[in-house]
Amino acid sequence: MTVTEASAPGKLFIAGEYAVVTPGHPSILVALDQFITVSLEEADTVGTIRSAQYGGLPIPWTREEDQLVIDQRENPFLYITEAVKVTERYIKESGIPLSYFHLSVRSELDNASGKKYGLGSSGAVTVATIKALLKFYAIDPDSELVYKLAALAHLSVKSNGSFGDIAASTYGGWIAYACFDREWVLEKSGELTLTELLETAWPQLMIRPLTPPPNLRLVIGWTGSPASTTHLVDRVNDVRGGIDDFYKNFLEDSKTCVNAMIAAFEQGDLQAIQAGIRENRSLLQQLTAHTGVVIETPPLTQLCDLAEQKAGAAKSSGAGGGDCGIVIIDRQSGIIPLISEWEKAGIMNLPLHVFSYSRNAEAIEWKGASA
Repeated sequence: MTVTEASAPGKLFIAGEYAVVTPGHPSILVALDQFITVSLEEADTVGTIRSAQYGGLPIPWTREEDQLVIDQRENPFLYITEAVKVTERYIKESGIPLSYFHLSVRSELDNASGKKYGLGSSGAVTVATIKALLKFYAIDPDSELVYKLAALAHLSVKSNGSFGDIAASTYGGWIAYACFDREWVLEKSGELTLTELLETAWPQLMIRPLTPPPNLRLVIGWTGSPASTTHLVDRVNDVRGGIDDFYKNFLEDSKTCVNAMIAAFEQGDLQAIQAGIRENRSLLQQLTAHTGVVIETPPLTQLCDLAEQKAGAAKSSGAGGGDCGIVIIDRQSGIIPLISEWEKAGIMNLPLHVFSYSRNAEAIEWKGASA
C-alpha cells in the first residue's frame, strides 16, 4: 500500500523574542536539519495515530460528520489532530471526499532520553502533518497555504506564541518574520469560508527569506534544561499591564534592533549582525529586570559569556528559561576552544546546520505594519 511522507525541520529564534508575539514586530529565525516526519497510509473504516514519543502504540480515531474524532482521554496528539481537522475542512471545501488513514510520526527534535532541545517540535509536527495530508489528497503543499493552515490549527488550541516556528518549518533557511493580526484573523474566520480566509492577505504578516553573509557561522549550545515557551510567555503577559511604559519602549527598541539586523543581512555585514545579537541580549535582560521572568538562566549566561570571550556574539534563543543559546561568529574563528569550554561547563554543542528547501517559496511581504 502506498505511503505518503512529509518532513518539516526544527527551528531556532535568532532575534526578536517576546516582542514577536505582538503583531507587526519583526524577528529572525532559522530552520535546522533536524526533522519531524509524518507518514500516512490509507485505512478502511478506522484510522490510527502513533508516535515513538508516546510509546509507539497506535491510538484509534474515527469520523463523525466527516470530522476526525479521538477519545480525549487517550489523545496526546493535540497539534496533530487540530492540523488534520483544519486541513480536512479545506479539503472538503475543495470538493474532495475524505478517507481514513494511519498516521505515524518520527522525530529528531529530542535526544535519546526524550528531552526536547527546544527546536519547535509542535510547529514542525503541525507543518509535517499538513504537508503529508495535502500530498495524500493530491493537493500541492504551497508554502503560504501550509503556513496559514498550521497557524489556524495553533490558533484553535489558543496558542500564545508568535507562530514563527511554523514559518521557519514551512519556509526553511533564514527568515525575517512578523506575526499577523490574530484578532483580525479570528474575526474573519467567522465571516469567510476557510478557503476565502486562506486566499486573503493577513494584515501585518511578514515572511521574508534572508541570505546570511558567507563568513557567518551559527553555533548552537544546549544547556540540558528544557523550558516551556507557553509558560514563560504567559508569565510575561501576566505582568505587562503593570509595566506598560517600559513594555512599549521594549517593543520599539526590539523593532529597531531587529530591523537593523535584517538590513545587515541584506548588506552582508557580519559585524552589524553581531552588534544586533548583543543589543537584543541586552533588551531581553532588561525585560527580565522588569518582569522577574528569568529568560537568561545561569547556564545560558555562562554559554553566552564563554562565547563572547572567543569573539562570538551570543544570546539565549526563543523564550529562554533553559534550552538553547546561539552564537554568531566569523567562520575564520576556530570554534574548538569554545566547544571545549562549553563541555567543561556542562553545555552541549549541537552540531546542526541550516536547512533550506530546494524550491524557494515566495515571500509574504509586510502588510499593514510600519517598518
